[in-house]
Amino acid sequence: MKKHHSKIQHPQKRKLASAVVAASLLAVAALPAGISPAIAEGPSQPGGAVINGDFSQGLSGWKVTGNPAATTTAAEAGNQQLTQRLGADGTATLRQKTGSLAEGWWTVSARVKAEGTLGASRIGLKNCGVDGDTVLPSTAQDGAWLQISADAYVTKGACEIIIETRGKAGDWAEVDDVRLTPGSIQRAVRGADLSNLAKNEDMGAVYFGANGRQVDAVEAFADAGANLVRLKVWVNPADGYNTTDEVVATAKRAKAAGMKILVDFHYSDRWTDPGAQGMPAAWVGLSPQAVADAVYAHTSEVLTALKNAGATADSVQVGNEINPGMLWPLGQTWDVNPADDVEGAQWDNLALFLAAGSRAAKDVSAQTDVILHLTNINNGIGGLTWWYDEVTKRGVQFDTIGLSYYGYWHGSMADLQHAITELSARYDRNVVVVENSYPFTLQDNPVDPWENVIRSQDQLVPGYPATPEGQAANFRAVQDVVASAPGGRGLGVVSWEPAWTAVPGNGWDPADPASGNAWENQAMFDFAGRALPALQQFAPDPDTKS
Repeated sequence: MKKHHSKIQHPQKRKLASAVVAASLLAVAALPAGISPAIAEGPSQPGGAVINGDFSQGLSGWKVTGNPAATTTAAEAGNQQLTQRLGADGTATLRQKTGSLAEGWWTVSARVKAEGTLGASRIGLKNCGVDGDTVLPSTAQDGAWLQISADAYVTKGACEIIIETRGKAGDWAEVDDVRLTPGSIQRAVRGADLSNLAKNEDMGAVYFGANGRQVDAVEAFADAGANLVRLKVWVNPADGYNTTDEVVATAKRAKAAGMKILVDFHYSDRWTDPGAQGMPAAWVGLSPQAVADAVYAHTSEVLTALKNAGATADSVQVGNEINPGMLWPLGQTWDVNPADDVEGAQWDNLALFLAAGSRAAKDVSAQTDVILHLTNINNGIGGLTWWYDEVTKRGVQFDTIGLSYYGYWHGSMADLQHAITELSARYDRNVVVVENSYPFTLQDNPVDPWENVIRSQDQLVPGYPATPEGQAANFRAVQDVVASAPGGRGLGVVSWEPAWTAVPGNGWDPADPASGNAWENQAMFDFAGRALPALQQFAPDPDTKS
């Protein structure tokens, strides 16, 4: 991203096998061949067929309860589909009993659209043993179909498929292609980027639970269910934060709380993003090979320090939002400054730098997962495949694709789901959203005034208000969209700086203590430092014993 100057009404549930609750990126990637990371294979036997799941025969095979007039079928572009539309406050429910199901995990999936009250519509499996359902995300942003899944652990020999809209007049959902398959859906990565936490605490930030009791912020995320902490590293920052020592200190806290570590290398002295990929001052003037050597040495130094401290990195980003390359101008992917003496794209240099960082990570720990991170999926899938094609054909070794996704900048959730499916299939790699956020208010905290990045209604994602409940619903919806992506290779989501509350001295510019915080209205703690409902959306889902 460009850095600059109570639970919702019907809590979503997805039941996760306890064996994957604390899975790291690497552990997920190491599943046996033929098993996708997001849909783990379950028992295979007849009984999973859905009668009239495409609604081509109207409502045949389904039972309607609640307001019968609110549940209909209609054709769209020649294709029949289910519609639930509430004409008044109330409930419309559609259900179908399955055939005999073997004990184990089963997943119901469907193509969906929905608009209206937060959490009004859902799909799920009931009367199974350990039931599960998922709220249908709002598709008001572009009206495009999403695939959404919910799972349950069957101990009773069968289940009931439930599609329900429960809410206010005008709430509606459309559903098509309902399928039931063996296996489970996993939100394997539930992460929080806490890069600014150390400085925030040093500047006086204090955090409280929803009950008003003071908490340790790292432990608060772990207790809520987060299983990964992302930490950025700068080479020689002006404020002395986000250095090796600071990263090691926070990483040790995260590991002690039972979470994994993702280290985000910026290879700069300050922020990097699509508009800024500045060379560290100490590396300016070096040859491309010397810069590659510096990349290796810096990466190795940080990761070795973590390893020696007992906090080995589980995953590593080699660069941050590097669509335009990194270490400008030598590693640029287009001519970012026509006035300098480096002309055009420098793909060979960029590959040299990326390979150096990847090699250093693997040399310190062969198990560390290497991520290459892009953004701007709103520019279309070609803006991503263009980049990955160039680096893969140059033999750059990496394990996982990382994406930024902010719904107010990067297109719809359908765009995100499409990108995950296309990229994972094209490059045979898992995909993780390493940056995501949403506001709980549009107000600015006067304690540390600086105009918020997201500050007006017209910037919001339709269907998700800037309220504590809207923030929580949006965060969970993005997680569900990633986990449900066709192909089953969406690993999860990392919330960006959910502990960056406003305190004087910790603004956006590391060189200017007087710069303010433009992000505090997207933290998961309110202006008084109290935990917001979004924090609970890190929660792991109950396992088969719950």
